[in-house]
Amino acid sequence: MHLSGKSFQYLLIVVGLLISCNQEKSYTEVSPLERMDPKRMETPYPEVSIPESADLTSPRWKGIDLSPVAPLNPLSALEEQKTFVLQPGYSMTPILTEPLIKEPAAIQFDGNGRMYVLELRSYMQDIDAVGELLPTSRISRWEDKDNDGIYEDGVVFLDSLVFPRFVVPFGPGTILSMESNEDNVYKYTDTDNDGKADKKELFATGLGRSGNVEHQTSFLTWTMDNWMYSTYNSKRIRWTPDGVIQEPTGNPYGQWGVTQDNYGQVWFQDGAGGVPRNFNFPIVYGNYAVKEQFQKDFRIPFSLVRLADFEPGMRETKPDGSLNNVTGAAGNDVFRGDRLPKELVNQYFYGEPVGRIVRQVYSEKKEGITSIQNQYLDIESEFIQSTDPYFRPTDMATAPDGTMYIVDMYRGIIQEGNWTQEGSYLRTKILQYQMDDVIENGRIWRVSYEGMERDKTQPRMFEESAATLVKHLEHPNGWWRDKAQQLLILRQDHSVESDLVKMAQSSDNELARIHALWTLEGLGLLNKDLVLDFLEDESINIRIQGLRAGETLYKYGEKSLEKSYIEMTADADPSVVIQALQSAYILKITDYEALLKKLQASNPAKGVQLVTKQLLEKIDKAKKMAETQYSPEELVLFNQGKTIFDSYCATCHGVKGLGTPTGAAGGQLIAPAFSGSPRIQGHPEYIVKTLLHGLTGAIEGKEYEGVMIAMSSNDDQYIASVASYIRNEFGNSGSFVTPEYVAKIRKETEKKDGNYQYNALLAEVPKALAPQDNWKVTASSTSLQGVGSTRDPSYVFGFKGWKTDGNQKKGSWFQVELPQAAALTEVSFETGNDEYPRKFKVSVSIDGKQWAEVAERTGENGAITISWSNNTKAKFLKIENLEDADKPWSMRKLSLFAR
Repeated sequence: MHLSGKSFQYLLIVVGLLISCNQEKSYTEVSPLERMDPKRMETPYPEVSIPESADLTSPRWKGIDLSPVAPLNPLSALEEQKTFVLQPGYSMTPILTEPLIKEPAAIQFDGNGRMYVLELRSYMQDIDAVGELLPTSRISRWEDKDNDGIYEDGVVFLDSLVFPRFVVPFGPGTILSMESNEDNVYKYTDTDNDGKADKKELFATGLGRSGNVEHQTSFLTWTMDNWMYSTYNSKRIRWTPDGVIQEPTGNPYGQWGVTQDNYGQVWFQDGAGGVPRNFNFPIVYGNYAVKEQFQKDFRIPFSLVRLADFEPGMRETKPDGSLNNVTGAAGNDVFRGDRLPKELVNQYFYGEPVGRIVRQVYSEKKEGITSIQNQYLDIESEFIQSTDPYFRPTDMATAPDGTMYIVDMYRGIIQEGNWTQEGSYLRTKILQYQMDDVIENGRIWRVSYEGMERDKTQPRMFEESAATLVKHLEHPNGWWRDKAQQLLILRQDHSVESDLVKMAQSSDNELARIHALWTLEGLGLLNKDLVLDFLEDESINIRIQGLRAGETLYKYGEKSLEKSYIEMTADADPSVVIQALQSAYILKITDYEALLKKLQASNPAKGVQLVTKQLLEKIDKAKKMAETQYSPEELVLFNQGKTIFDSYCATCHGVKGLGTPTGAAGGQLIAPAFSGSPRIQGHPEYIVKTLLHGLTGAIEGKEYEGVMIAMSSNDDQYIASVASYIRNEFGNSGSFVTPEYVAKIRKETEKKDGNYQYNALLAEVPKALAPQDNWKVTASSTSLQGVGSTRDPSYVFGFKGWKTDGNQKKGSWFQVELPQAAALTEVSFETGNDEYPRKFKVSVSIDGKQWAEVAERTGENGAITISWSNNTKAKFLKIENLEDADKPWSMRKLSLFAR
């Protein structure tokens, strides 16, 4: 579907002329009120009663006023523009609005400056969130082809999505995204250049979670250190030429918003908490409790909307009816552009859609600790305020033109349905002002400053040479620097190595030096000498970047850097000392615990004291957790596997499971990385067969110097321990492999002669079938599970899962019909809360009429796998309960495997 904004505007005008004699209007002049029911304006106005369950003496309800009032009417974009109260010199201009987009929640730009818009078209379309998980959302892409500042030409790049969590431009015609209640990130590509994605590939797994749509993973973001971070996930992922790897991190505590500053510090935006999170130290080093990070009165918003229409109720209402405590923040950006006043550069901004404000935050760093404050606290104001109750800022971004863009969902309800149910405070206020029907709008605004024209240079990075991209690393706009770095890494073009080294060593632009350093790191071209040069630099920022980038070399075996990390803990600046300590901790250099204790006793800087104290506490906690994390049997396998890996496997696969470099230019590896590998974390048959019989040849088209030899001379315990350790270390999470399972595979493959070839092995191993829209999923009954859900049994494939409508009954069933027959061999799912099937059987059929039972077993809490050796092709699979129970039967993350 291709939408021309100008033709759309013309169509609207024609329709308008057919039904009225009014003058022609631009769509920015058309109020949403014109397509709403006119009866909403009729008197008498609704009388909303106090719910019977309400306690009018409680802080939430005391003082509530539900007097009938006229409805709050939405405005056109141009009328809304007049409601903004801005700081002197600033203005806001609409650059893309409804009807071209609906329910925009986030934006991103690709290398050619095209803007991707995340349109959450199912979000709160009524007060009960009916249909919120229907596949009606989309990701659209927009261009300003005539360079007039308005995005007039758009395409629906990806349609029919279930509440997508993010959009990440990932090279020409390619994005990454993930839907709600799913665990997989997919790469979507437009292969025929028609503006619509037509190819879908698995990119990464293990990033999803269940819950209401406000409490799931969002904003996957590629940052300066070449890793990608997201909200909620205590891990980071990274694309490499050898596949996607991952590492554990602290808990980001973010909800809707991830961004970075000019020096790569990642900021996460909390939602209900209303404040930014984890901005003091990189999240990869874990979480820190920093009591003084929010200055006095930071949480007080200065809103011009005085309706007391927010979930905390009267307890967080000022006497004038406005919000007295930030409560629903969304979207964030560290402004890094060059077409707004320089005072804004590297300052943090975030939206508070409940308060209808955008806040500007300034930072102060003392003794290694950052504290933040509202830039306009002294005048009791905000960067952006509005008197329009439908202004809902949900995202903001530094744009390619050097200004800042604000995403405005422009809607009545900005709280998920769990908080608008019958009897809730918020529901009464929504109904009082008739705000529930203000939907299907959305505006994107450009923030400008008088006398500073936007940059009209239109990016064309996809067509530019690598040498030109290197020059962009010196651009004054951080968006250009980030995008050029990312594209250079995706291209893996090593021809610019000398240019990057020269820039890193001698550019008079500090930010360019830093980007050049990380680009070399991402290309596998970083060397120890450059890192050492950075550690000796007079700039505090440069020394810190050298410490962080050097971690990659250390992980790949450059242990000579250990001395440098120890020496840098004596630096004169507390921030450098803190970074050196955190690097020593994460790398586990020799005697790092003693080093932390030494600095705790000798360096009085507040930041050093905080970091050493809390890192030592984490070390003690980790020691205790290690004793209880696994069952006794699993712990034996894990520890034995670690011993074997460290003494044998690490030679080729690297001490951190990242692969060992060959030493040749370009970062080639002796053997593939294990970290985050879907092969390693996938079906255990793959790793067991590899260990037993070895593996040679290219893996996914990539040749490696080493050869995986057969290890079948070792016993089953040996093989099981190595497999279990690798599947549960290096950020991986997989089931443990038992010696009994190894014995079974050994017996089945005892006639195997020679090593496996990768493609032949892959053909043997059961493969998880990716659920498709044309799968027909049915069940004997299906319950509703939460606000916005439907009785859809296909939820079984995600985190939300499926559940019977009532307790388990003998004969209740769950069925999947595939579009084509497959050699089904295994089914797995997760269950808990004693809602597992007490005893069940699996049957398959080619026509849905004649069934063959292939397996039977008892259930249990946790992960359940049942397999069978009869691999007859079938189109239908049925799981049937064989016993009654006084609990429902539930399943989630169901997977079908076929050979």
